[in-house]
Amino acid sequence: MSQEDIPGPDAALGLKDGLNGSTEKPAPTKPSAAAHHPSGKAGHGAVVMFLRGLAFAVYFWTCCIAIGITQLIGAPLYFVNKDMFYAYMAMTKRSFALVITVMTRIWGRTTIRVSGDESVAGQIRKMPDGTVQFDFPERMVMIANHQIYTDWLYLWWVAYANRIGMHGHIYIILKDSLRWIPIMGTGMMFYGFIFMSRKMATDRPRLAHRLQKLRQLKTAPNGSRYYDPMWLLLFPEGTNLSNNGRRKSSSWAAKNDLRDPEHVMLPRSTGTFFCLNELKGSVEYVYDCTVAYEGIKRGEYGEELFSLSGTYFAGRPPKSVNFHWRRFRLADIPLDDQNEFEEWLRKEWYKKDELMEVYMTEGRFPAMSDTKTPYVETEVKTRSPFEIFQIFAVVGIVGLMWNNVQKLYAAVTKMFG
Repeated sequence: MSQEDIPGPDAALGLKDGLNGSTEKPAPTKPSAAAHHPSGKAGHGAVVMFLRGLAFAVYFWTCCIAIGITQLIGAPLYFVNKDMFYAYMAMTKRSFALVITVMTRIWGRTTIRVSGDESVAGQIRKMPDGTVQFDFPERMVMIANHQIYTDWLYLWWVAYANRIGMHGHIYIILKDSLRWIPIMGTGMMFYGFIFMSRKMATDRPRLAHRLQKLRQLKTAPNGSRYYDPMWLLLFPEGTNLSNNGRRKSSSWAAKNDLRDPEHVMLPRSTGTFFCLNELKGSVEYVYDCTVAYEGIKRGEYGEELFSLSGTYFAGRPPKSVNFHWRRFRLADIPLDDQNEFEEWLRKEWYKKDELMEVYMTEGRFPAMSDTKTPYVETEVKTRSPFEIFQIFAVVGIVGLMWNNVQKLYAAVTKMFG
């Protein structure tokens, strides 16, 4: 398995797709991203953008520091009871999901529009309060096309919106150097994210080790056997759609005499094949999400229109983020032969490209046929505006206990001093 074939590292985190080949087929001509913006003019001037950026930084890093301290407080549990340790760290992962959800609600508000085919019938529901509830299983592999840097953020929110909240059990593959980012790098290590150095000698056994831990069969006190909850997020394209990625995907298609999709990039199969085989027997379904952002025209790239600063500081978030879901039973996927799997994955990506063409033409994905509501529309938000304060609970309790210990010590010292 080559390092370029490992699926899922987010392009926002610095990993490249690594496709090689000639450039017989040129990249499509695209208009300048500056010619228009799907969200209209910037909602804020330079001064307001600075103040929004400052408020954003204070909020984000205050929350991250609180989560980091919480993780350090619970770290000794690893040497006491590993199951308790992993449950504690899942709690801190849920906290980070709250952080990015509230962050998007305040600084980058957007509409989420969801639909799916018959394979997910009854699993996507509009709730009376206007929110959406997903009824996806507690163990699955989630694959998606990769449009912009923040795809992972919106998909993490899907885990939050699941009927059995899965935002504390999501796993992502990341570039190895990210582990050294202050505070956040340590946090991601505690989350159990999978770091890849892109060196074959070290990455394959490391990936196998992490996946084997995710499929470890455990025994409950009553003797029943179970697997821990897990959503493994993979981006088989390997990087977000961009001019460079589009060009390399086109070259790869020409070199191998393959049809080049227009709206997505050809997926690499080796890494996905490896992950699914490692998890086979412990996961029943693969859920596929086709992601599209409102206003991106043919030949344009979302990364050039929806930058992080534009989305969160300039008031230019996507007007809507559109999801179309499909489900595949793992037993029906050809996992005994890599060539057959590669062909299967490529065919499904061509279908994904057809879905994107429907979106480009009609402005929406195909509607759900199993419900009176063809599309479920909602916003990225928490169930309660006060939910965010949960992330400070452990730090607050420990601080209160330490304050009481100090007072008790002072009282005892005064009594016997």
